Amino acid sequence: MPKLENKVVLITGASSGFGEDAAMLFAQEGCRVVLAARRMDRLQNLAERIQSAGGEAIAIPVDIVNSADVDNMVKTTLDLYGHIDILFNNAGIGRVEWFENHSLERDLDTLVHVNLISLMQVTRVVLPHMLARGEGHIINMISVAGLLATPLITSYAASKHGARGFTDALRREVAPLGIKVSGIYPGPASTEFGQHVGKNEAYRSVRSRLKIHMSSSYVARRVVDVAKRPRRSLIIPWWFRILAMIEAIFPVLVDWISYYFTKKKHKMD
Repeated sequence: MPKLENKVVLITGASSGFGEDAAMLFAQEGCRVVLAARRMDRLQNLAERIQSAGGEAIAIPVDIVNSADVDNMVKTTLDLYGHIDILFNNAGIGRVEWFENHSLERDLDTLVHVNLISLMQVTRVVLPHMLARGEGHIINMISVAGLLATPLITSYAASKHGARGFTDALRREVAPLGIKVSGIYPGPASTEFGQHVGKNEAYRSVRSRLKIHMSSSYVARRVVDVAKRPRRSLIIPWWFRILAMIEAIFPVLVDWISYYFTKKKHKMD
């Protein structure tokens, strides 16, 4: 399997969840890891843990919706290492709620900006440096919500479908130029992210029945696998591929299930 030793990896949303776990794993592979997020205290703690284990990491405070912060993040990385081998666009926020209860500022403007516009902005700043070298790998953390749009995640699904479209279009645009682009589509996992998507009772009842056991560390390991052996997309767990196929081939079935779900659950909240 190809080695990642000495690769420079820039990770957004590195202060928790998939980003934090992936940072530890990339460092164990011998990568030089750049940690970016808003919570500097957590980033510094993570950098210290990586360094104590013999790895190399630096922490850069970044508000991903601030273009000046994004420019500074990339400039700082390039000033220190001269290039970026792997960009892991992992920053994201979610919301689970009936759409009529979504707020304009948080659930539309901020959510779409973080999940889609900021992902595009970070990529836009990093990409020219990869193109100049004729190599690089961009890994975008999307979600199965980018493949399967269901009730309760309208704003989130919109942002993730946008991220999927961007990822596919960019991959086809830059593949002939030596740049690889991958999309990661995980289902629900046990992360801090899941604790901040809202307290919708209908969603909680569904999630409890699904009995999701996928851990953040498992998803992070699969991200590192994709970095070692690039592929266009990865859907995890594997059985979500079946759901995505049903959505693509028999959307009326998903409509029918969603109809009865909404009719039964909407009054619950």
